[in-house]
Amino acid sequence: MSELLRVENLAFSYGRRQVFRDVSFSVPAGQIVCLMGPNGCGKTTLLDNIMAIHRPDQGSITLLGKPLHAYKRHEIASEIAYVPQIHDVHFPYTVREVVMLGRTAYTGLFGEPDEEDEAVCLAAMRRVGVDRFADQPYSRLSGGEIKLVLLARALGQQTRLILMDEPTAHLDYRNELLFLETIASLVAKERISVLMATHSPEHAFYFAGLGTETRAAMFKDGTIFAYGDPEEVITEAALEQVYGVKARIVTDIDEQGRAIRSISLRRTIK
Repeated sequence: MSELLRVENLAFSYGRRQVFRDVSFSVPAGQIVCLMGPNGCGKTTLLDNIMAIHRPDQGSITLLGKPLHAYKRHEIASEIAYVPQIHDVHFPYTVREVVMLGRTAYTGLFGEPDEEDEAVCLAAMRRVGVDRFADQPYSRLSGGEIKLVLLARALGQQTRLILMDEPTAHLDYRNELLFLETIASLVAKERISVLMATHSPEHAFYFAGLGTETRAAMFKDGTIFAYGDPEEVITEAALEQVYGVKARIVTDIDEQGRAIRSISLRRTIK
Protein backbone atom coordinates (compact mmCIF):
# COMPACT_ATOMS: atom_id res chain seq x y z
CA MET A 1 0.00 0.00 0.00
CA SER A 2 1.59 3.30 -1.11
CA GLU A 3 2.07 5.99 1.51
CA LEU A 4 0.84 9.54 0.94
CA LEU A 5 1.71 11.20 4.23
CA ARG A 6 4.14 10.41 7.02
CA VAL A 7 4.44 12.33 10.28
CA GLU A 8 7.49 11.50 12.41
CA ASN A 9 8.33 12.68 15.94
CA LEU A 10 6.43 15.93 15.42
CA ALA A 11 6.32 18.57 18.17
CA PHE A 12 4.72 22.01 18.21
CA SER A 13 4.36 24.80 20.76
CA TYR A 14 2.62 28.15 21.02
CA GLY A 15 5.36 30.08 22.78
CA ARG A 16 6.10 28.21 25.99
CA ARG A 17 2.96 26.08 25.84
CA GLN A 18 3.64 22.77 24.16
CA VAL A 19 0.62 21.53 22.22
CA PHE A 20 1.92 18.10 21.20
CA ARG A 21 5.15 16.12 21.03
CA ASP A 22 6.53 12.85 19.57
CA VAL A 23 3.59 12.49 17.17
CA SER A 24 4.13 9.80 14.54
CA PHE A 25 1.71 8.12 12.12
CA SER A 26 1.16 7.62 8.39
CA VAL A 27 -1.71 7.88 5.91
CA PRO A 28 -1.55 5.30 3.08
CA ALA A 29 -3.44 5.64 -0.19
CA GLY A 30 -7.09 4.66 -0.07
CA GLN A 31 -7.40 4.81 3.71
CA ILE A 32 -9.24 6.83 6.33
CA VAL A 33 -7.35 7.80 9.48
CA CYS A 34 -9.57 9.06 12.31
CA LEU A 35 -7.71 11.40 14.66
CA MET A 36 -9.38 11.40 18.08
CA GLY A 37 -8.90 12.99 21.47
CA PRO A 38 -10.42 15.41 24.01
CA ASN A 39 -11.00 19.11 23.36
CA GLY A 40 -7.77 21.08 23.25
CA CYS A 41 -5.51 18.06 22.69
CA GLY A 42 -4.04 19.49 19.48
CA LYS A 43 -5.97 17.84 16.65
CA THR A 44 -6.66 21.05 14.73
CA THR A 45 -3.14 22.36 15.34
CA LEU A 46 -1.73 19.12 13.95
CA LEU A 47 -3.82 19.57 10.78
CA ASP A 48 -2.50 23.13 10.52
CA ASN A 49 1.05 21.78 10.66
CA ILE A 50 0.28 19.32 7.88
CA MET A 51 -1.10 22.17 5.74
CA ALA A 52 2.08 24.19 6.45
CA ILE A 53 0.11 26.92 8.23
CA HIS A 54 2.39 26.31 11.21
CA ARG A 55 5.94 25.00 11.16
CA PRO A 56 6.72 22.29 13.73
CA ASP A 57 9.35 22.77 16.43
CA GLN A 58 10.85 19.40 15.63
CA GLY A 59 10.18 16.26 13.64
CA SER A 60 9.23 15.93 10.00
CA ILE A 61 6.23 15.76 7.67
CA THR A 62 6.71 13.92 4.39
CA LEU A 63 4.20 14.21 1.55
CA LEU A 64 4.55 11.69 -1.30
CA GLY A 65 8.11 10.97 -0.19
CA LYS A 66 9.15 14.64 -0.23
CA PRO A 67 9.63 16.90 2.84
CA LEU A 68 6.65 19.21 3.25
CA HIS A 69 8.87 22.28 3.67
CA ALA A 70 10.25 21.68 0.15
CA TYR A 71 6.82 22.30 -1.39
CA LYS A 72 5.56 25.69 -2.52
CA ARG A 73 2.16 26.76 -1.26
CA HIS A 74 0.32 26.06 -4.52
CA GLU A 75 2.00 22.65 -4.75
CA ILE A 76 0.62 21.69 -1.33
CA ALA A 77 -2.83 22.85 -2.44
CA SER A 78 -2.64 20.51 -5.44
CA GLU A 79 -1.96 17.53 -3.13
CA ILE A 80 -3.93 18.33 0.07
CA ALA A 81 -7.51 19.61 0.29
CA TYR A 82 -9.25 20.75 3.46
CA VAL A 83 -12.82 20.53 4.77
CA PRO A 84 -13.19 22.85 7.79
CA GLN A 85 -15.44 22.45 10.79
CA ILE A 86 -16.99 25.90 10.35
CA HIS A 87 -17.22 27.95 7.19
CA ASP A 88 -18.57 31.49 7.58
CA VAL A 89 -20.40 32.93 4.59
CA HIS A 90 -19.79 36.65 4.01
CA PHE A 91 -20.72 36.97 0.33
CA PRO A 92 -23.74 35.64 -1.62
CA TYR A 93 -21.77 33.04 -3.58
CA THR A 94 -23.62 30.36 -5.48
CA VAL A 95 -22.79 26.73 -4.79
CA ARG A 96 -21.03 26.53 -8.15
CA GLU A 97 -18.79 29.48 -7.22
CA VAL A 98 -17.90 27.96 -3.84
CA VAL A 99 -16.94 24.66 -5.45
CA MET A 100 -14.94 26.54 -8.10
CA LEU A 101 -12.74 27.94 -5.31
CA GLY A 102 -11.22 24.48 -5.16
CA ARG A 103 -9.64 25.16 -8.56
CA THR A 104 -7.62 28.13 -7.27
CA ALA A 105 -4.55 25.92 -6.93
CA TYR A 106 -4.61 25.58 -10.72
CA THR A 107 -6.07 28.90 -11.93
CA GLY A 108 -4.38 31.21 -9.44
CA LEU A 109 -6.20 33.78 -7.30
CA PHE A 110 -7.10 36.01 -10.23
CA GLY A 111 -7.25 33.48 -13.05
CA GLU A 112 -10.42 32.74 -15.00
CA PRO A 113 -11.67 29.14 -14.90
CA ASP A 114 -11.85 27.43 -18.28
CA GLU A 115 -14.07 24.65 -19.61
CA GLU A 116 -11.94 21.99 -17.93
CA ASP A 117 -12.33 23.69 -14.53
CA GLU A 118 -16.09 23.91 -15.07
CA ALA A 119 -16.26 20.23 -15.95
CA VAL A 120 -14.18 19.18 -12.93
CA CYS A 121 -16.41 21.17 -10.56
CA LEU A 122 -19.63 19.85 -12.09
CA ALA A 123 -18.31 16.29 -11.71
CA ALA A 124 -17.38 17.00 -8.07
CA MET A 125 -20.87 18.33 -7.33
CA ARG A 126 -22.46 15.31 -8.94
CA ARG A 127 -20.25 12.90 -6.96
CA VAL A 128 -21.62 14.20 -3.66
CA GLY A 129 -25.15 14.97 -4.90
CA VAL A 130 -25.20 18.78 -4.72
CA ASP A 131 -25.31 19.56 -8.45
CA ARG A 132 -29.03 20.34 -8.14
CA PHE A 133 -28.06 23.29 -5.94
CA ALA A 134 -25.39 24.59 -8.34
CA ASP A 135 -26.97 27.99 -8.97
CA GLN A 136 -28.53 28.49 -5.55
CA PRO A 137 -27.05 30.85 -2.94
CA TYR A 138 -24.68 28.89 -0.74
CA SER A 139 -25.87 30.81 2.33
CA ARG A 140 -29.40 29.38 2.02
CA LEU A 141 -28.43 25.74 2.31
CA SER A 142 -28.86 23.55 5.37
CA GLY A 143 -25.89 22.56 7.53
CA GLY A 144 -25.70 19.10 5.96
CA GLU A 145 -25.88 20.50 2.43
CA ILE A 146 -23.12 23.01 3.22
CA LYS A 147 -20.82 20.23 4.42
CA LEU A 148 -21.39 18.33 1.18
CA VAL A 149 -20.63 21.47 -0.82
CA LEU A 150 -17.36 21.88 1.09
CA LEU A 151 -16.55 18.25 0.30
CA ALA A 152 -17.29 18.95 -3.39
CA ARG A 153 -14.94 21.95 -3.22
CA ALA A 154 -12.22 19.68 -1.82
CA LEU A 155 -12.84 17.13 -4.59
CA GLY A 156 -12.56 19.94 -7.13
CA GLN A 157 -8.94 20.37 -6.08
CA GLN A 158 -8.30 16.84 -7.36
CA THR A 159 -5.96 16.00 -4.51
CA ARG A 160 -5.05 12.57 -3.23
CA LEU A 161 -5.40 13.55 0.42
CA ILE A 162 -8.25 15.40 2.15
CA LEU A 163 -7.96 16.74 5.68
CA MET A 164 -11.19 17.17 7.63
CA ASP A 165 -11.67 18.97 10.94
CA GLU A 166 -14.80 17.77 12.76
CA PRO A 167 -16.74 17.64 9.46
CA THR A 168 -19.96 16.28 11.02
CA ALA A 169 -20.15 18.82 13.86
CA HIS A 170 -23.67 20.25 14.29
CA LEU A 171 -25.26 17.82 11.83
CA ASP A 172 -28.37 15.78 12.62
CA TYR A 173 -28.21 11.99 12.52
CA ARG A 174 -29.30 11.62 8.88
CA ASN A 175 -26.94 14.25 7.52
CA GLU A 176 -24.09 12.87 9.61
CA LEU A 177 -24.61 9.39 8.17
CA LEU A 178 -25.01 10.77 4.65
CA PHE A 179 -21.70 12.61 4.95
CA LEU A 180 -19.90 9.56 6.37
CA GLU A 181 -21.35 7.30 3.67
CA THR A 182 -20.18 9.73 0.98
CA ILE A 183 -16.64 9.77 2.40
CA ALA A 184 -16.48 5.98 2.63
CA SER A 185 -17.68 5.62 -0.96
CA LEU A 186 -15.07 8.07 -2.29
CA VAL A 187 -12.26 6.33 -0.41
CA ALA A 188 -13.33 2.87 -1.55
CA LYS A 189 -14.01 3.71 -5.21
CA GLU A 190 -11.42 6.39 -5.97
CA ARG A 191 -8.60 5.58 -3.52
CA ILE A 192 -8.74 9.07 -2.03
CA SER A 193 -7.21 9.22 1.46
CA VAL A 194 -8.77 11.08 4.38
CA LEU A 195 -7.29 12.29 7.66
CA MET A 196 -10.26 13.27 9.80
CA ALA A 197 -10.19 14.88 13.22
CA THR A 198 -13.31 13.80 15.08
CA HIS A 199 -14.81 13.90 18.55
CA SER A 200 -16.65 10.64 17.91
CA PRO A 201 -14.63 7.41 18.19
CA GLU A 202 -17.65 5.66 16.68
CA HIS A 203 -16.78 7.17 13.29
CA ALA A 204 -13.77 4.85 13.03
CA PHE A 205 -15.98 1.88 13.90
CA TYR A 206 -18.52 3.00 11.29
CA PHE A 207 -15.98 3.23 8.47
CA ALA A 208 -14.39 -0.09 9.40
CA GLY A 209 -17.82 -1.72 9.53
CA LEU A 210 -18.43 -0.66 5.93
CA GLY A 211 -15.25 -2.46 4.92
CA THR A 212 -13.28 0.77 4.35
CA GLU A 213 -9.56 0.66 5.15
CA THR A 214 -9.52 2.53 8.46
CA ARG A 215 -7.00 3.42 11.15
CA ALA A 216 -7.54 5.23 14.44
CA ALA A 217 -5.04 7.59 16.10
CA MET A 218 -5.89 8.57 19.67
CA PHE A 219 -4.36 11.61 21.38
CA LYS A 220 -3.62 11.69 25.11
CA ASP A 221 -1.43 14.11 27.09
CA GLY A 222 -0.06 15.78 23.97
CA THR A 223 1.03 12.70 22.06
CA ILE A 224 -0.36 9.68 20.19
CA PHE A 225 -1.64 7.28 22.85
CA ALA A 226 -2.44 4.52 20.35
CA TYR A 227 -2.53 4.06 16.57
CA GLY A 228 -3.80 1.13 14.51
CA ASP A 229 -6.94 -0.85 13.77
CA PRO A 230 -10.00 0.76 15.39
CA GLU A 231 -10.96 -2.38 17.32
CA GLU A 232 -7.47 -2.51 18.85
CA VAL A 233 -7.17 1.23 19.58
CA ILE A 234 -10.70 2.07 20.72
CA THR A 235 -11.20 -0.12 23.76
CA GLU A 236 -13.16 0.41 26.95
CA ALA A 237 -9.89 0.85 28.83
CA ALA A 238 -8.63 3.43 26.30
CA LEU A 239 -11.87 5.43 26.46
CA GLU A 240 -11.52 5.55 30.24
CA GLN A 241 -7.88 6.69 30.10
CA VAL A 242 -8.26 9.22 27.30
CA TYR A 243 -11.74 10.65 27.83
CA GLY A 244 -12.36 9.89 31.49
CA VAL A 245 -15.59 7.98 30.83
CA LYS A 246 -16.93 4.56 31.60
CA ALA A 247 -18.21 2.95 28.42
CA ARG A 248 -19.18 -0.39 26.95
CA ILE A 249 -18.36 -1.37 23.37
CA VAL A 250 -21.24 -3.26 21.77
CA THR A 251 -21.04 -5.37 18.60
CA ASP A 252 -24.10 -5.91 16.39
CA ILE A 253 -24.53 -7.69 13.07
CA ASP A 254 -26.16 -5.67 10.28
CA GLU A 255 -28.35 -6.88 7.39
CA GLN A 256 -25.27 -7.74 5.30
CA GLY A 257 -23.77 -9.82 8.09
CA ARG A 258 -21.12 -7.21 8.94
CA ALA A 259 -19.98 -6.61 12.51
CA ILE A 260 -20.88 -3.04 13.53
CA ARG A 261 -19.38 -1.75 16.78
CA SER A 262 -20.84 1.09 18.80
CA ILE A 263 -20.10 2.76 22.12
CA SER A 264 -22.57 2.82 24.99
CA LEU A 265 -21.58 5.56 27.45
CA ARG A 266 -22.20 4.88 31.14
CA ARG A 267 -20.85 7.74 33.20
CA THR A 268 -17.94 10.10 33.67
CA ILE A 269 -15.09 9.34 36.03
CA LYS A 270 -14.73 11.98 38.73
